[in-house]
Amino acid sequence: LNKNVPIFVCTMAYPTVPCPLHIFEPCYRLMIRRCMETGTKQFGMCISDPIKGFADYGCILEIRNVEFFADGRSVVDSIGKRRFKVIQHSQRDGYNTADIEYIEDQKVN
Repeated sequence: LNKNVPIFVCTMAYPTVPCPLHIFEPCYRLMIRRCMETGTKQFGMCISDPIKGFADYGCILEIRNVEFFADGRSVVDSIGKRRFKVIQHSQRDGYNTADIEYIEDQKVN
């Protein structure tokens, strides 16, 4: 998962840290549904950037559970997995996507 990765522009996320989300915007509802249907169950989280749209660095979130409501909203239980650097910004059906490369952390002895 490193080409056309869906990007949720919202808050800062970190590896191993849970990130609960309330999804109500139509573009993000579509994005979450696609993440679940394709089986990847992952998307990127980046903070907003006034020039580029979203930051050059972010964190992959893995969806652990989704609770869908009758009105289309959902509550997503996700957790941070890996940090990444954005190589190329793009969009798909109203939400942001990016080509990314993962950042390998140096192990501490």
